[in-house]
Amino acid sequence: MTNQNFSKISSFTGYGFASGLPYVLIFITLTAWLRDAGVDLSLIGFISWIMLTYSLKFLWAPFVDRTPTKIFKRFGHRRSWIITMQVLIIISLIALSFIDPLIDLVIFAIFAFAVALAGSIQDIAIDAYRIESAKLEDQGNLAAGYQFGYRIAILVGSSFALIFADNFSWSSAYQLMAFIMAVNLVVSIYISEETPNPDLIKLNYRESLIYPIKDFFMRFGIKMASILLLIVSTYRLTDIVMGPMANPFYIDMGYTLSEIGYVVKVVALIATIVGVFLGGILIKKIGLYKSLLIGAFLVMFTNLFFSYSAVSEKNVSLLASIVAFDSLAAGIVGTVNITFLTSLVSPKYTGFQYALLTSFMAFLGKIFGGFSGVFVENFQNLYGFSYGWMSFYIFTSCLAIPAMILIYLNKGFFNEQNIKN
Repeated sequence: MTNQNFSKISSFTGYGFASGLPYVLIFITLTAWLRDAGVDLSLIGFISWIMLTYSLKFLWAPFVDRTPTKIFKRFGHRRSWIITMQVLIIISLIALSFIDPLIDLVIFAIFAFAVALAGSIQDIAIDAYRIESAKLEDQGNLAAGYQFGYRIAILVGSSFALIFADNFSWSSAYQLMAFIMAVNLVVSIYISEETPNPDLIKLNYRESLIYPIKDFFMRFGIKMASILLLIVSTYRLTDIVMGPMANPFYIDMGYTLSEIGYVVKVVALIATIVGVFLGGILIKKIGLYKSLLIGAFLVMFTNLFFSYSAVSEKNVSLLASIVAFDSLAAGIVGTVNITFLTSLVSPKYTGFQYALLTSFMAFLGKIFGGFSGVFVENFQNLYGFSYGWMSFYIFTSCLAIPAMILIYLNKGFFNEQNIKN
């Protein structure tokens, strides 16, 4: 590997971290803060709807594609947006840290929404920047570097933040996260460089919405494009829907914040990092079609283990093992899914099309995820506390089945076309 390639992969590790930290702080760690403060599961689920900003980011993708931000224009088109949004995230995290969710839940949610909105816009720029930085055959390396940074962010934003909050306070934890975000911003920008994309077509807002969508359907045909969008929207349903309830589940099972931070999240990171690189190897060795199927099956299978944990006695070792298997599957699926989505994008409309695809990927899951607390509470009303949690995890596991069926039924397309632009 040349020094230039290593520098490029390292920079996207930093951008992966920048992408993952606000997401995990709002979508995952925030649920632990709210549950620890005594907020109801149903409210926690509904608050997770602020993450719909990630599902609707195609609406503001045209602005990111069209022009750089004026204040940081000298850093390049994509990096100007990355810097601007990270500054907004840092400010919003600091503001969030001074609010008590039990006293001012609405104000708390507003600043959480600000973090989510800026994070979603940042992701558009990072994804477009990554796609424009390498050819398709080299995207696996950048995707692996990005996923590695993203998973480190999960460790820092969940495990470390939980431990810090348990020993100090939630306010101090989120202030520390803002500081780490600032340090990563400086380092990532310093070691990266941006080359303008000559193929990028700049359109007005209306054209930016219509032309990229028209291009997608023209390249794949109406029928196949529709099937691909169905696969995209259902492929990650299991982990997205269960996401808001992960930390509340651990807390309800009697695990302390430190136990969750030291054992569960550390194990999750290590297993996910292994999975991230296994995903890259799988794609190279057996191709995208088989990798997609294997990833979906692993997520469904490993998620079922949580249902067993729900009806078992508190056992840190058992939970850590279950989390390890689940995170290994999540890492594999993460790399496979990024490569899959990247393969569907035209270089003419990188920002918008990738944003549109990731929006499709997350939207259905986020809608269901908003009701995740309601699902748990209803299952508990029917089957009791522990068996209610068990039923919830069985339900979320089954959500992986539609995507597996769609991928299998379209085996010929994946093998013949190899998803080329």
